[in-house]
Amino acid sequence: MPPTEQTAVPVRVIGLISGTSVDGIDAALVEISGTELDLKIELLAGETYSYPAELKEKILAVGAGEAISIPELAELDDAIACTFAQAAQNIQLNHQSASLIGSHGQTVYHRPPESRGIGKKTPPDLRLGYSLQLGRGDLIAHLTGITTVSNFRAADIAVGGHGAPLVPRVDAFLLSHPQEGRCVQNLGGIGNVAYIPPRRDDWLAKIRGWDTGPANSLLDLAVHHLTAGAETYDESGKWAASGTPCNPLVEQWLSQDYFHLPPPKSTGRELFGVAYLHQCLKDAEAYQLSPADILATLTELTVASIAHSYQTFLPQMPQRVLLCGGGSRNLYLQQRLQLLLPSIPVLTTDEVGLNADFKEAIAFAVLAYWRQLGIPGNLPAATGAPQEMLLGEIHPSLVN
Repeated sequence: MPPTEQTAVPVRVIGLISGTSVDGIDAALVEISGTELDLKIELLAGETYSYPAELKEKILAVGAGEAISIPELAELDDAIACTFAQAAQNIQLNHQSASLIGSHGQTVYHRPPESRGIGKKTPPDLRLGYSLQLGRGDLIAHLTGITTVSNFRAADIAVGGHGAPLVPRVDAFLLSHPQEGRCVQNLGGIGNVAYIPPRRDDWLAKIRGWDTGPANSLLDLAVHHLTAGAETYDESGKWAASGTPCNPLVEQWLSQDYFHLPPPKSTGRELFGVAYLHQCLKDAEAYQLSPADILATLTELTVASIAHSYQTFLPQMPQRVLLCGGGSRNLYLQQRLQLLLPSIPVLTTDEVGLNADFKEAIAFAVLAYWRQLGIPGNLPAATGAPQEMLLGEIHPSLVN
């Protein structure tokens, strides 16, 4: 266990993340104290900083599989790190400086691990997963003068885990309840869930987590396609709400293998990206859907995949669902999910005291804080790793 004096005085930490939707960099300046069960956080400031348009387009292109040379990759890595560093500097304006940064970076490629040649008597031949987050921590530390922890997924992947989702352990200590089982459902580009049973007995061993499938990724891509690039997202789901979901299409799409793969599992834009959207649009041609109908149907795929995931893979249904991430502001999506889970209140983490917009950034601030204290950050039941691991590489600042 880490020395108690390290946690007696609150520590100011910046959490940084840009999700698979590439909406921008979420930055959270938080004050953290405690360790795990006594973990306490206070959000001092939270902002989302947009990428420069040209940089965002390049990130999306590379994430969609565009070829890139090694020198170009280095330039992109540096450009993302510079943008992250600027976000860290901006979030500290009018506040006391932070002493630590936890930067998730920008995911441009994610490949889950594979088990091959599984037999009854011999252990499986495991092909390790691979996940690449750009925006190198050493440059962020150099530019900000603040020690930076980055590359959080690598340690979990190195021992056979998916490296995702990494937030369930943080959710467990910030959002668990003594009597109530909860699902914390993040709605970023990709959706992921943390199932947290009531906080009693061996509750930590019963926590589960996995990527549920697409959340904002297909919706944002569809809006961009349907408006010829004039719009990037459907605010509050208003456009989708004016349409009607095509249930036969949703049923067809739900037959996709990923939705039936048991956890632990992870996914990304490699599966639910541009090519997947184009196939969805091709499938929709037979139904002569309007643009609003298409968005309503893609929204229904998101909520139906979440409900199916809960009903299929949870040990029991939760007593409450708490939404977070950008999709938690999509009121139409929330309403549709509530219809599919009629007996379970579907709220946002705002309503239990944790900012829904910046919860993921807060989580990576906590993971960086834990890394410095020598506390594991992964949850093996969620990532599939065989053991708990210290997550993240520490890049000391010469200034500090």
